[in-house]
Amino acid sequence: MESPELAFTIWLLACVSGPADGYPNGKVTEACSSMMPLHGHYPQLTPKHIITASETEFRPGDHIKVTLSGPDFEGFLIQARDAENLDGPTVGSFMLVEQSICQLLTCNHVKNSAVSHTHKSKKNHLEAYWIASPNAPKHVQFLATVVEKYHIFWVKIPGPIISQPNAPPLTTIPTTPKTQPTSQPVSHLIKPFNASGCGFMKFCIRNPTNCNPEAANCFFLSFKPDGHSVIIEMSGPSEGYLAFALSYDQWMGDDDAYLCVNEDHRININTAFLRGRSSPVLDSENTLEDMSWRLADGVLQCSFRRKIHLSDNQRRYNLDVNYYIFLADGEVGEGGPIYKHQRQPLISNGMCNVTGPPKDLGGSRSPQLIKIHGALMFVAWMTTVSIGVIVARFFKPVWPHSLLFGKEIWFQVHRTLMLTTVALTSIAFILPFIYRGGWSYKAGFHPYLGCTVMALAIFQPLVAGFRPSPHGPRRQLFNWVHWSTGTTARILAVVTMFLGMDLPALKLPYPWDTYTMIGFVAWHVGIDVLLEIHGYCLIHKVELIDDDRIHILQSLTSVEAEGRMFKQIVLTIYICGNIAFLITFLAAINQL
Repeated sequence: MESPELAFTIWLLACVSGPADGYPNGKVTEACSSMMPLHGHYPQLTPKHIITASETEFRPGDHIKVTLSGPDFEGFLIQARDAENLDGPTVGSFMLVEQSICQLLTCNHVKNSAVSHTHKSKKNHLEAYWIASPNAPKHVQFLATVVEKYHIFWVKIPGPIISQPNAPPLTTIPTTPKTQPTSQPVSHLIKPFNASGCGFMKFCIRNPTNCNPEAANCFFLSFKPDGHSVIIEMSGPSEGYLAFALSYDQWMGDDDAYLCVNEDHRININTAFLRGRSSPVLDSENTLEDMSWRLADGVLQCSFRRKIHLSDNQRRYNLDVNYYIFLADGEVGEGGPIYKHQRQPLISNGMCNVTGPPKDLGGSRSPQLIKIHGALMFVAWMTTVSIGVIVARFFKPVWPHSLLFGKEIWFQVHRTLMLTTVALTSIAFILPFIYRGGWSYKAGFHPYLGCTVMALAIFQPLVAGFRPSPHGPRRQLFNWVHWSTGTTARILAVVTMFLGMDLPALKLPYPWDTYTMIGFVAWHVGIDVLLEIHGYCLIHKVELIDDDRIHILQSLTSVEAEGRMFKQIVLTIYICGNIAFLITFLAAINQL
């Protein structure tokens, strides 16, 4: 696989594959052999479109005009094959007439041996020239697959047969090969699933943990061994599709997937194979049995049986092996295409054997490394750095002569908190790179701002190591550089956290996360302003005497000492508030 997120990636990241809606650009080489759209639907039986040829005889090198016409359609695939072996490879090559709506494909390693659409716009007539190859068979038949819309199509519509001069009669009666997928009866579930038997009779994954699949917010997946097969139940709140996949790792790609798709209030149950981050390839032959479904109150439920071993199907994994399990949901477009899921799929916390000892597990919609990344960043930039700045800015006069290891207490506290911030940020910074295996190009501005914050966080203590003496000529310049670097880093860190909270790999609850982060910023600014006002009032505390002369009652140091108790109380409240915000975010991350 290539990513847990996504990991399934997330799988189901684009639309379902197919020559029309699945491949609106007509690049349908995967369907060259079967000419079967990989839409997960059955083809129509009675063709409405006609293929004609300009000649009935041909010689090697001849150009034969081939025409496809009929009611409006979106996609098509035209080939020529040996009339006595319609399941064989393509024959000859084509030349285009209308390049705006037609394109040439390479099928069976033969260049220009098929014609398909270039886009899904409506069309009702097209022409192309077939060029007979020197080794063409004696009898050639034209075939066409036509897609009217995503779930309405015809496969291998038989066209005219053309023959070479003096060719012997056909030895077999040409028939169109059977292309309709194996159909299994599908029934309706009478009542919803329940969680009875989870952990001792069947293997279950539930989110939230221990939820009841009858509930509207419960995602549920169960596996119950039954002889040489497994009964699988899948349930969740979705008006579109539910899908799960078996994977050897936590990255999308090379996965055995199973989909329950709602199309016009009817559930289609399909198997698919995921290749990399591309769209899932639905199987033309269904290996599932005893399929049934239910759709009520916004909850989609489907059940089916699958054999534990399918030795003749390389795309279906044996069910007695350990896998990571993904569970995803999303929307379905008009006509059937599956859209990318809007949130991270649920991923099992470890590899599981669904036919082994029954377990009742939860899962996570956020990879562990990303959760740790978010938690460390929240600790660093919501707690340690904020308290460190407050101490340095307002508590120098509060602890003016108290020393700790030869340095003022405020300075030691400030330095310890800031170095802790750098350490936590550095650890958190490398975790996404370990998780992704490199740079993430789909995370927007978050990684770029994160790198900037990391650079500033390292630059700040390096500059502090060269600070001039308190009365040195460059001290004022140092103070401005030190303050501006730290302030910029804090502002960018908050912006980066705002952006990171809504990324799919973390995806804290919206809009709760935004409002809570705004509350934290307001809390910090409010405390900062309160201490500024308090200091201003103390410095300007005066008493008027009879002749309007103004006498300063106390020196600056004694005035600050007078406010020591107030500042200590405010600091205590501030630390408690920061910890409360931090615990709130950490609890939300832990629930993912």
